[in-house]
Amino acid sequence: MIVVAGEALIDLVPRESGALAGLLPRLGGGPYNTAVALGRLGSPASFCSRVSRDAFGDALLDGLVEAGVDVSSVQRGSEPTTLAVATIGADGSAAYSFYVEGTADRLFTTPDRLPDEVRAVSFGTCSLVLEPGASAYEELMRTAAARGVFTALDPNIRTGLIPDPDAYRARFKSWLPSVTLLKLSEEDARWLGGTPGEWLAAGPSAVVITRGGDGLTAFTRDGSVHSVPGEPVDVVDTIGAGDTVNAALLHGLAARDALSPVALAELGPAGWTGLLRFAARAAAVTCSRAGAEPPYARELDGP
Repeated sequence: MIVVAGEALIDLVPRESGALAGLLPRLGGGPYNTAVALGRLGSPASFCSRVSRDAFGDALLDGLVEAGVDVSSVQRGSEPTTLAVATIGADGSAAYSFYVEGTADRLFTTPDRLPDEVRAVSFGTCSLVLEPGASAYEELMRTAAARGVFTALDPNIRTGLIPDPDAYRARFKSWLPSVTLLKLSEEDARWLGGTPGEWLAAGPSAVVITRGGDGLTAFTRDGSVHSVPGEPVDVVDTIGAGDTVNAALLHGLAARDALSPVALAELGPAGWTGLLRFAARAAAVTCSRAGAEPPYARELDGP
């Protein structure tokens, strides 16, 4: 089982262009999208978060269950659901403003234990920024790593939520010894500073950088670099594309029985190329439709 830990929220996506365009509510949040994508791809997945008991929270849980994701680790609360208002650029890229004060996902508490059958835990996005939940997720990351569980991190930087960039960058570096697979967008990598070599030296066994339509590149501890081009697609928007990459990487690694540092080191050029191409295909499907709508296994060739 792959556990995805982090926020679930509602994306408010414009129906059309214009500052006062009508907004369409969509289920979202980076970790939430990753969990849904894993379920749709056929990976046994569990979601670990705190979700409101309001109507939005019920819809979020329904979406997970519909995707086949286990929700037994989801905490519930009377607080409202976080809202993210999306602005879509001419190239389909999305920018967000957030409404997060007093919302349910911020009050997540570290669970007493992880399921015995867990093979990997994935972290990222707002949940590692907003306190007090951020410290609880951080504790879960360190606990999983200490137990020898494969950990994946996608910071998915949302600068509007980070009041002290230097403090966040220092905290990011402190996570790296507990991370097996680090995934970053080019934009995130530039904002964080550093290089793949520096990040690998701090802990991760592999770093994957997404380059939008230009594809993906993986850097490994032995100095190898593996790249694939992006899949041609008519982009509607890019909401959820990076989250789909997360899920596709984890799904593909699980299918190769490669959810460990040793197995990552043994993946080799053919294995990495196949894995990255699968992730690129999956992301292209997500970009071809509005909102975070990751593909089902039947829409893709196997990983």
